[in-house]
Amino acid sequence: MSTLPLRAVLAFLALPGIVGFVGPWLIAGRPVSFAAVDPLALVPFSAGLAVLLWCVAAFYRQGRGTLAPWDPPRHLVRAGLYRWSRNPMYVGVTLIIWGWAVAFHSPAVWIYAAIVMVAFHLRVVLYEEPWLARTFGEDWLRYKGEVRRWF
Repeated sequence: MSTLPLRAVLAFLALPGIVGFVGPWLIAGRPVSFAAVDPLALVPFSAGLAVLLWCVAAFYRQGRGTLAPWDPPRHLVRAGLYRWSRNPMYVGVTLIIWGWAVAFHSPAVWIYAAIVMVAFHLRVVLYEEPWLARTFGEDWLRYKGEVRRWF
């Protein structure tokens, strides 16, 4: 029996779970009452969660791997959201963090979002893209020429 489903869930909990959910919640002061939440927060939060879940599923189904750097996809994922952005998963996590910032009117979470966005960009440019080039060669180069990094 494959352990891929379990590995995918653990990677989700370990990475976007911490960056997109636990981190903003702690920074916002661990709000326990959602009565004061700004309902507009549901727009970026829901969109981000949908994007993130779609990407995790695509990595699992099409890439035969997870979002974790220790268990990456075995195949380059180019379908669905990856036709418009080479990094929709990071966009999804960013939208989730924006949702937290809007929900709790938290300047600290907006600052966190900016830091995370810079960290995502640096990770993509300095680590992921060189790894993709080494791993997928010409397929990656064609894809890189066809699809923008972010939007």
